[in-house]
Amino acid sequence: MNVLVVGAGGREHALAYAFAKSASVTRVYAAPGNDGMENYAECVNIAETDQESLVAFAKEKKVELTVIGPEAPLLDGLSDRFEREGLRVFGPSEKAAMIEGSKSYAKEVMERYNIPTGAYASFSKYEEAVAYVRSQGAPIVIKADGLAAGKGVTVAMTEAEAVQALEEVLKDHKFGEAGAEVVIEEFLEGEELSLMAFVHGETVVPMVAAQDHKRAYDNDEGPNTGGMGAYSPVPQFTQKDIDEAVEKVIQPAASGLVQEGAPFTGVLYAGLMMTSGGPKVIEFNARFGDPEAQVVLPRLESDLAELLVTLLDGGTPEPVWSEDAVVGVVAASKGYPGSYEKNRPIHHVPESPLLFFAGVEKKNGGYVNSGGRVLLLSEKAATLGEAKAQVYEKMKELDTGNLFYRTDIGFRALQQ
Repeated sequence: MNVLVVGAGGREHALAYAFAKSASVTRVYAAPGNDGMENYAECVNIAETDQESLVAFAKEKKVELTVIGPEAPLLDGLSDRFEREGLRVFGPSEKAAMIEGSKSYAKEVMERYNIPTGAYASFSKYEEAVAYVRSQGAPIVIKADGLAAGKGVTVAMTEAEAVQALEEVLKDHKFGEAGAEVVIEEFLEGEELSLMAFVHGETVVPMVAAQDHKRAYDNDEGPNTGGMGAYSPVPQFTQKDIDEAVEKVIQPAASGLVQEGAPFTGVLYAGLMMTSGGPKVIEFNARFGDPEAQVVLPRLESDLAELLVTLLDGGTPEPVWSEDAVVGVVAASKGYPGSYEKNRPIHHVPESPLLFFAGVEKKNGGYVNSGGRVLLLSEKAATLGEAKAQVYEKMKELDTGNLFYRTDIGFRALQQ
């Protein structure tokens, strides 16, 4: 079959890689893709927001399966449009994607269906939000309600930090419309876990777990980013822990969205805090995590396209996962997640089948950066320690004149 991946980042590159090794797939297209993805997909110059052209392309090329990578086109109703045109698509409807699009809506769903999460309150007025922070104290978590590319969250360790975050969101409008409202949440203690599942209605097919590193610098210091690296598996947690998270979080969320009249089809991502009282939801996403996709998909041994078609056709696929470990490290533009210079050359890029490009363009025979997160290099090995050693040995080849990366991805697992 012909497959279309919508999106342009590292997650979409990982999807193209997974489809390219699927025996059932004849051709992989990526719209718009990026200049580094050409080893796995034919990139077509159609923006992820151009619904008319995407539909026309899918029909012209007899695309039998479309997978929508990023959240923005999902919340713009791209999946609904494909459905109306009779095209098979894997991605939630606009209504179902609101589980990611509005943090306050996600919290309401969690309340209604008894899904464990931290206490919270929502505010659109700065003074009321500040008064709430003063009444609760710190540490406390401030989140822009809407989409902010992974950067709308402040884990404030002091009241002063929390008030500054509220000022940036509600008074300075740092995140525009996405910050018209804030959700203020209880600070949860524990270790984070990313758990994703293929979902169609009430059918839930869990993936192997991963852990993302959100802070920009080593030792989990610096500002939050979209993710600076990830690894899978996460040996700190047992299969029993993961089964509990599926049972208490993923399944009730899928069933709850059916009850809401917004049945979910796609990848449901739960960002969890594994507390002493069990798993609690930090956030839901309506698509593959980035960078989690780049370490989870290389462990998938089943044919991804067949798996998704089986699910869409009402079956319950049973994916086979490699026992091997994968560690992935992001190289980002210097200055990210703040301002950074674009069009800076990237030299000595390591070679690997698990090299996933994100913010790059080809110019004058080489790559230049076009985004904050530039690439992610993953390595797969029998153990996390070996995978980490291999990936960092290869990262030494990269010229970091214009880039930086964390040197401690996977440190929590390897401290055990």
